[in-house]
Amino acid sequence: MIGDLDTFRFEVRDWIEANFPPSLCGLAPLTNPTEATERHESPDYHQWVDAVGAKGWGVPTWPAEYGGAGLSAAHADVLAQEFSRADAFNPIAGLGVMMLGPTVLEFGTEEQKRRHLPPIARNRIRWCQGFSEPGAGSDLASLQTRCEDRGDHWLINGQKIWTSFAHISDWCFCLVRTDTTRKQGGITFVLIDMRTPGVEARPIKLINGASHFCELFLTDVETPKSETLGEVNGGWAVAKRLLQHERTGLSARKATLDLASLARDYVGLDAGGRLRDGDLRQRLLDHLVTDHAFGQTMARRTAMLELGAPNPPALSILKNLGSRVSQDRGDLAVEILGNRSFGWAGEDYSELELGVVHDWLYGKCFSIYGGSQEIQNNITAKQVLGLPDQ
Repeated sequence: MIGDLDTFRFEVRDWIEANFPPSLCGLAPLTNPTEATERHESPDYHQWVDAVGAKGWGVPTWPAEYGGAGLSAAHADVLAQEFSRADAFNPIAGLGVMMLGPTVLEFGTEEQKRRHLPPIARNRIRWCQGFSEPGAGSDLASLQTRCEDRGDHWLINGQKIWTSFAHISDWCFCLVRTDTTRKQGGITFVLIDMRTPGVEARPIKLINGASHFCELFLTDVETPKSETLGEVNGGWAVAKRLLQHERTGLSARKATLDLASLARDYVGLDAGGRLRDGDLRQRLLDHLVTDHAFGQTMARRTAMLELGAPNPPALSILKNLGSRVSQDRGDLAVEILGNRSFGWAGEDYSELELGVVHDWLYGKCFSIYGGSQEIQNNITAKQVLGLPDQ
């Protein structure tokens, strides 16, 4: 029985004090496994993952029978607030949490929910997304990966690209073509075990030195029909819902870098206690106001969903705004560092300085993945403004 919010708050506070390893203070959750630090690989980190997963607090609003805690959105907010208060964090992250899990909750069979959701809730499994193809990016519905009916299983052949973490993932949620006579109406959503013969992932080197994007080749891959999520040839509807969850996650991305403190340290203050650079001071203020307003808008949207409001098509606007806020933050951080932002590697630059530069470059993809800025504007034009296709 979950108590009132005040009682729950103190229970959470006591539990965090008893279970959160002090060595992890200030650490962010590991959302990009290819950039794990020593602290992410420490016994303390794994202990924290296990503790949060066992409580169901990694996915607090999921039902308890699927690995969550069955909390209301209000209780989940209290949980997040107490993590932040203790300089702690939710370590259960990844595409399974942000995208696939909520989609399985909505479209999955009972057997699929019980098989796939608990490992996600305990951070025991890693998922990747097999959507884009070399000839099907912005026009995703033109995908050509073939999926043939072979009686008791599907036989899949094709290629995916920009598949994040495919080389280190356990499973892939994938869009395939089961009907060549229709476009959106010929697509099916399937779940593929990455250990299946015929699955090959090849990392793609990125500008910031990371290699979490991959090409994914599927050659005569046999997948049980029981791993079909939703209806055969109904995968486009499932995919659209999943992309809504993705855009929500990308829009809700929270800053871990305190720009005001960074500016005080690297730019300095004048005799009046203000940043020495007046122009930078004004632009930093504008950014912080926009960031706060965006955060309040996302909080209001969450509250509306809790009251039963439908997921609005205006989510595409929020995704674009969230991308812009994040990219502006990176631009300001690099400017604040000045010539300390020239570093890429080596002992001449601090871990913070190198992290700012790498994050700034990585941030360039925010307006592309999850549906490019132009695609989001098209969705807004059609579904919000009611404009015609042509």
